[in-house]
Amino acid sequence: MKPGDSEAVAVALWQPARLPHGFRELWCQQLSSLGELAKLRARLRAALTGRPTVERPEREHWAERLVLVADELTSNALRHGGAPVAAALSRSGDDWMIAVSDSSIEVPPTPAQGRDPGLGGFGLYLVADLAVRHGWHRARGAKTVWAVVTADD
Repeated sequence: MKPGDSEAVAVALWQPARLPHGFRELWCQQLSSLGELAKLRARLRAALTGRPTVERPEREHWAERLVLVADELTSNALRHGGAPVAAALSRSGDDWMIAVSDSSIEVPPTPAQGRDPGLGGFGLYLVADLAVRHGWHRARGAKTVWAVVTADD
């Protein structure tokens, strides 16, 4: 890899892209602190599997992927974005989408580059790897970062 290649890869991972069509929003939750993430995870698990906790990990791995994706995107919005922060769950057939909005429209999602992995900051790479599609866009004074996971049970 030549100098600058890792930056190009990071930018290519998170290109601007509108929300995919055909999804129906099921609910949207406002969050104001990292302490509220546990409630968001429980609400997601209940919506995806019918239970707020993991009971059958061998069958619920896809749901846990979406919970992890939601946790990463929402914690990024709470740490680096501006209030208000909202996480919305939508569905289209077997595809589930989490879309997280904040008011920091001038700061696009930017994966960590040239950082010691021990310092963290690699959640956007993880989301890109776990999701079947992902992207972000600006509209009406908000930035929305989204990802889609397919249910495969």
